[in-house]
Amino acid sequence: MEKLVSLLNDFFWGPWFIYGILIVGIFFSILTRLLQVRHIKEMFRLMFKGEKSDKGISSFQAMSIALSGRVGTGNIAGTATAIGFGGPGAVFWMWTIAFIGAATAYVESTLAQIYKEEKETEYRGGPAFYIEKGMGQKWFAVVFAIAALLAMLILMPGVQSNAIAGAVDNAFGIEPWITGAIIAVLLGVIIIGGVKSIANAAQVIVPFMAGAYILMAIVIIAMNISEVPNVFGLIFSSAFGAQEIFGGIIGSAIAWGVKRGIYSNEAGQGTGAHPAAAAEVSHPAKQGLVQAASVYIDTLLVCSATAFMILFTGMYNVHDEKAGDDTFLHVGEFSSGEISGEEQITFAKGIEAGAAYTQYAVDSALPGFGAPFVAIALFFFAFTTIMAYYYIAETNVAYLFSGKAEKIGIWIAKIAIIVMAFYGTVRTSNLAWAMGDVGLGLMVWINVIAILIIMKPAIVALKDYEAQKKEGKDPIFDPIKLGIKGADFWEQRNKEKNTISAMNSESQERTYADSNKN
Repeated sequence: MEKLVSLLNDFFWGPWFIYGILIVGIFFSILTRLLQVRHIKEMFRLMFKGEKSDKGISSFQAMSIALSGRVGTGNIAGTATAIGFGGPGAVFWMWTIAFIGAATAYVESTLAQIYKEEKETEYRGGPAFYIEKGMGQKWFAVVFAIAALLAMLILMPGVQSNAIAGAVDNAFGIEPWITGAIIAVLLGVIIIGGVKSIANAAQVIVPFMAGAYILMAIVIIAMNISEVPNVFGLIFSSAFGAQEIFGGIIGSAIAWGVKRGIYSNEAGQGTGAHPAAAAEVSHPAKQGLVQAASVYIDTLLVCSATAFMILFTGMYNVHDEKAGDDTFLHVGEFSSGEISGEEQITFAKGIEAGAAYTQYAVDSALPGFGAPFVAIALFFFAFTTIMAYYYIAETNVAYLFSGKAEKIGIWIAKIAIIVMAFYGTVRTSNLAWAMGDVGLGLMVWINVIAILIIMKPAIVALKDYEAQKKEGKDPIFDPIKLGIKGADFWEQRNKEKNTISAMNSESQERTYADSNKN
């Protein structure tokens, strides 16, 4: 099993893929004329503007679901792992993939809005929908939907639940299977309520925990304020191989930074596109810009918070993968009780890269507080991510099936994710992460090919949005006017609005005529 997973990882995450993702992000950034810079104010303004409806959720709720998928284990354990194997320079490459990935997130989320559908009184959309309508290739859309179900229900939930169980065990001594049972029960209660229930939970949990986590990072930075120049110098010099100790692992810094960056912010994976399609907006570009902002929040704020806590306190090891598992380029200042010298180094080398780095970092600043704080933060971050995984799986079930088959499929999805979330708590962390990486690579590989082929409508939508804004209008999307085919939902919506407008106009004319007669 582990050999198969390792083989698939080597294929999905080879150098061609790592650098390919960077090139795709740069390409979209150029095509959109750096929208992530030009529209940064608009991105955050729109976040709080959308209104929910009986069929759709608000822009903020859609972003909260997307963020609940993005802000998870990758932000705490993933960032720490990137530093542990790629050195401090990996943080720079996580920032880089977030910056250029914001453009990728815009493209996929706008496409999801353009090609969304109304199914069972709810808005549904995502890569499977825009692949079929934008490319006209049903088979390729089905391939993505199956890959998404495999990733969201089988391969990736275990990463989140495994990290929760490990952190809770470390902090409170609770057996992993007990934590798994609690996760399974809570998850079942929430996902039974569907997208509205998930959105309501996410919009409360995610902002609160992210804010508390960032605040903790600010406290630790303030306590080590004199180290600011050194830490930033270490990050940038290590990123380009200029740092003496980490100069030989620049390839690892890029690879781990990009891999864990994508795992965290999910730009290009297509996951954020699913909740983006459910938002109630007047123009697809609005939600595309909001989803681009969520990439910034995830990586530039939450991941950076983890990185700063670890680097400012020195609580990290850096493995030399080429030399072997027992070779370290840097050993942190971890300690347990009153130990020193070789004993302390041996203890430090035994600390596994992941959430433990963050726990020790917080503990070094606030003794006795680190393990429980990180365990609680990780619980909420990772739990809401599993919730988002379920919503994405449900959307792809809705794409593949309809009627009675869809309802059966949704119940199977609910059972599968609950079982896999529990199973993840009792399996090894290395296998959990490896399986998660396979699931991530599978979705990114298919989705990136698709959006490269059908990106034009997203670029046209952005230009139309900008043109209407210049005219002082609240942009309204008209696919027929823009020459965009397959946007059936928007065509029908505009037709209904025009019909209602014409009827109101006729009614007003009759009322006016009757008043003149009198």
